[in-house]
Amino acid sequence: MLNIGLIGCGRIGKMHAETVVSRIPDARLAAVCDVSEEAAAEAAQTYGAEQYFSDYRKVLDNPGIDAVLVCSNGDTHSEISIEAAKAGKHIFCEKPVDVSIGRIVETMEAVEKSGVKMMVAFNRRFDPNFQKIKSMALSGELGRLKMIRITSRDPEMPSGEYARKCGGLFIDTTVHDFDMAAFLAGGKIMEVYANVVSMRSADGEELDDYEPAITTLKFENGVIGVIDNSRDCAYGYDQRIEVFGTKGAAAAENERETNVMVSDCDGFHMEKPYYFFLERYKRAYEEEMRQFVEAVVHNFDTPTSAQDGLYSLAAAMAANKSAKQNRPVLLEEILNTEGTGRQGKEKLL
Repeated sequence: MLNIGLIGCGRIGKMHAETVVSRIPDARLAAVCDVSEEAAAEAAQTYGAEQYFSDYRKVLDNPGIDAVLVCSNGDTHSEISIEAAKAGKHIFCEKPVDVSIGRIVETMEAVEKSGVKMMVAFNRRFDPNFQKIKSMALSGELGRLKMIRITSRDPEMPSGEYARKCGGLFIDTTVHDFDMAAFLAGGKIMEVYANVVSMRSADGEELDDYEPAITTLKFENGVIGVIDNSRDCAYGYDQRIEVFGTKGAAAAENERETNVMVSDCDGFHMEKPYYFFLERYKRAYEEEMRQFVEAVVHNFDTPTSAQDGLYSLAAAMAANKSAKQNRPVLLEEILNTEGTGRQGKEKLL
């Protein structure tokens, strides 16, 4: 039985807590923590955790905790992960690990030195539709891969407060799509070119960010990719992918509460896509947690790692640089300018 400590009791932390309690028989939620002691106490009562704290170090100091779920604010992830590794705790970390490549490298080194496992939560990889397309690509059923198209659109604009602190479109949102594109392509992104429009927040504030964005990718294995992003999609949470190869193409469409189509004199009608990401990716969140626990309990490699987080962050940084300078940007440029030197390049490659 894997004893888990949850650090961060916001909406994503609560969702993971619910999954551990109701879907993962090999794990138990032993402790919860939040900077708000009231939130921690409420989560402990709701999900049956025996202990709750407002200081995450008390979770790390607990010898009865085997693994931690790092679901706190994004700017605390690397610090908590490094301390968790030093404390000998296995780590499931929400993205981003950090917004500094150098800091992610430090986290990776701490994990490697301690011998614990670390998984970064790129949940979309675990969507059953996307996994089916990945398996088709791996089997050769689609032939030699040529092109990947990803549509990723959020249902409403963020507030100015959130937009200012989230790191921007590419780091907050497209980072998932960079990871998915690399996952499907089976190769590393070599070049990024972002075509963007400047953004205003939901409350009308002009921000140093973009809405919408079209990003083109070149991979080292010859595949090209296109990602279209928006944070203002009137009809819901739009999540679609297509992989095109020499023998055919495979596409995953949006998920809805039902797939019933009604035909009448006004045309053909279906329900809108799910509106919220927690609904759309519910099965993916459950599967990623199941695989994390399985990797720790049975000593498997985790399906994602901090290196995947580093790689996707480098792509997001390249997209930001491309948008500002209106030119294609090689990932090599990002590694050369982020102060990581040889070690950072080795971690990425």
